[in-house]
Amino acid sequence: MIRKIALVAIIASFFAACAPYNPSIMFKTDRGYEYDEIVRDSINEWKIAPNDIISFRLFTNNGFRLIDVTNENLQQMRMLNEGINYTVEYDGIVNLPIIGRVDIAGKTLREAELFLEELYEEVYIDPFIMLNVTNRRVTIFPGNGGNGMVITLQNNNVTLLEALALAGGLREDGRANRITLIRGDLADPMIHHIDLSHIEGISQGNIILQAGDIIYVEPLGTTVRQVARELAPVLTFVTTLITLYVVINGL
Repeated sequence: MIRKIALVAIIASFFAACAPYNPSIMFKTDRGYEYDEIVRDSINEWKIAPNDIISFRLFTNNGFRLIDVTNENLQQMRMLNEGINYTVEYDGIVNLPIIGRVDIAGKTLREAELFLEELYEEVYIDPFIMLNVTNRRVTIFPGNGGNGMVITLQNNNVTLLEALALAGGLREDGRANRITLIRGDLADPMIHHIDLSHIEGISQGNIILQAGDIIYVEPLGTTVRQVARELAPVLTFVTTLITLYVVINGL
């Protein structure tokens, strides 16, 4: 009789442990969900987007003051190198001194620099502009275990593969064939599916990340190790009951 009770308890515990199957998986999609296609242009070079904070520096005479070795005012040189920050608004517009509001979203940094230099030519002689984005961060979930992190992109052209490497790579239970890249306004984002489980997917891994991107590596489902961990307390309890039963009957 006690064997039957123990067997029933173990089976019930097993199904109870498996009941919350994949409870930690985020961003689930229905079968047959149509992901957005990765645009080839987005693989080549990083582009300015809304909510970017750009460091703006403007010099005349093609930036002569940047390399003026006769300038001994170190404080002034330091201020020149720091620049002033401006925010790209939700519609891609940035409000800059003198020229006012201009649209620079969708341009690479070099394209934006050339574009602004043309506008400032009406005011300054041989303008030289330097732009840099200071708030480029991406969020990465590399798998199970509470390992999500926010990474600041130090370079202009950080790829998906590089960001995963900065996060320590995929976790042991991360699925390389189930990587989701969420981009843009979260009210209506672009959602891309990326498969890095085969060498053919390396071109997808070469996509240039944008500020605010979310990279989600789907974890495996409930593993044997997880089931064993959840069953351990129950099995300990059942073993204790059996031991007590045997001891009591032996008295």
